[in-house]
Amino acid sequence: MSSTLVKRHPLMQFVLHGSLVLQILVGLVAGVVLAVVYPQGGAAAALLGQLFVGALKSVAPVLVFVLVTASIANHRPGQQVRLGPILVLYLVGTFAAAVVAVLASFMFPLTIELTATEGALNPPGGIVEVLTSLLMSVVDNPVSAIMNANYIGILAWAIGLGIALRHAHGATRNVLTDLSAAVSFIVKIIIRLAPLGIFGLVASTIIQTGFDALLGYGRLLALLLGCMVFVALVVNPLIVFLRIRHNPYPLVFTCLRESGITAFFTRSSAANIPVNMALCKRLGLDEDTYSVSIPLGATINMAGASVTITVLTLAAVNTLGIPVDIPTAVLLSIVAAICACGASGVAGGSLLLIPLACSLFGISNDLAIQVVGVGFIIGVLQDAAETALNSSTDVLFTAAGSYAGEDTAAFTARL
Repeated sequence: MSSTLVKRHPLMQFVLHGSLVLQILVGLVAGVVLAVVYPQGGAAAALLGQLFVGALKSVAPVLVFVLVTASIANHRPGQQVRLGPILVLYLVGTFAAAVVAVLASFMFPLTIELTATEGALNPPGGIVEVLTSLLMSVVDNPVSAIMNANYIGILAWAIGLGIALRHAHGATRNVLTDLSAAVSFIVKIIIRLAPLGIFGLVASTIIQTGFDALLGYGRLLALLLGCMVFVALVVNPLIVFLRIRHNPYPLVFTCLRESGITAFFTRSSAANIPVNMALCKRLGLDEDTYSVSIPLGATINMAGASVTITVLTLAAVNTLGIPVDIPTAVLLSIVAAICACGASGVAGGSLLLIPLACSLFGISNDLAIQVVGVGFIIGVLQDAAETALNSSTDVLFTAAGSYAGEDTAAFTARL
């Protein structure tokens, strides 16, 4: 009897069956309140956040490997998989973000105070090194790839194994399907715990870091965030509209709300892969498509990283008084897009690829590393916004590639 009453209680109904987005917003507000009212609780809150992010990071590589292998092994002949258009959208979106950052930097030129940085950094020496690193990731040991969350290697092994298992006995392919369903069930449980994780992440971030250190770099941060918001709300919707020929904003806002919010606080594209896959499933997308496109997008769809690399590089250029002409700006956009696609293959992410872009203007590595240091100072919000843009766009472009050709009613019915 008491169990029935508990299940019927409005609060329990909200916890068990309520909107996950609304629950996450409640967790966000609760985290802010805890940080302001009882900062001593930061340690316990931080543990919740660490457990949530750790759970996502631990399950994501296994999920990708099992899901991709099972999808390819059980692929039905004649079934259409629209990876080509999605890949084009990824590359166009990343390049367009770099162009936006260049134009914004020309309209609002900024300078930065270059100071020495602490810690050893090891940026790549050139584009060839970045591409070589990506190619070496393809031939990584499969166990090592899963342990180190090397998604290029995971995809390569999963695709190869899936193709090989297409000719396996039916019982073997059924085992893969059951294993995929089991891992997906675990992911579903972890995602339902997202409100607690967001609560811990928000509270611990505010308590430990605050925003005082960001005030001195407010204009630079505003330019970075402004570019990312413009890409999210203007450029990406335009790209999607040209693809699907429908009003893109319902889909854009769905992706930002259900993927971007979680990515903003986890600050990890890899950790957000299970969230994105769950959203793709809710949108009714083809599992054979999104099981490959989402982890691939977490590797090469890097509009936010492209913005970061371009804005910080041009800020350094302005500080040093180096003139920039239009051809050089176009070249910077191309280099920034290539660097952004390789960001996940380099320890330190997009910031450590800034010296590569700075080398276009003859800026020494010592000065470029100081620019990286400035990036780390504003990294609390910069990295969060960058990840939110990158990760939400993975779902957006996957959906756009899948929705193309549908009528308006079928399109809106899925949102």
